[in-house]
Amino acid sequence: MPETRVGFGTDRHRFATNRPLIIGGVRIKSDLGLDGHSDADVLCHAIIDALIGACKLGDIGDFFPETEEYKDAQSIALLRKTVNLVTDKGWKIVNIDATVVTGYVKLSPYRQQIEESLSSILGIPAVNVKFKSGNTLGFEYKEGISAWAICLLSR
Repeated sequence: MPETRVGFGTDRHRFATNRPLIIGGVRIKSDLGLDGHSDADVLCHAIIDALIGACKLGDIGDFFPETEEYKDAQSIALLRKTVNLVTDKGWKIVNIDATVVTGYVKLSPYRQQIEESLSSILGIPAVNVKFKSGNTLGFEYKEGISAWAICLLSR
């Protein structure tokens, strides 16, 4: 019987002007982006955290700290590095399931593009991304975007 592990990750960033909005490596048409040290791609960050957690290696900050090396980094490239780390440890990514919450911009029209972007980096077809509006409640309604991701690994 193969060994399996589950990882859970989360991230959130505040809205910012004069920044692009990147979700899952895809540029989203929006007049606001997200504030962060890197490109602030909350979805990639949540997936990275889930993968690192499943491997019992800490969290995203342990591998990609807020240093000059990662200033304005593309999170999709950080995800690629994380996938290499996971596979180098002998793990196979089985699937990813994620949820992104924002009441500011409608993301569902980008679902296929985002899932394809992530699938190509993760090397798996089993990537599912859901989008929620937050129903005009809380941080995600007017202040920023949150993401949660869960992964299954096996070896």
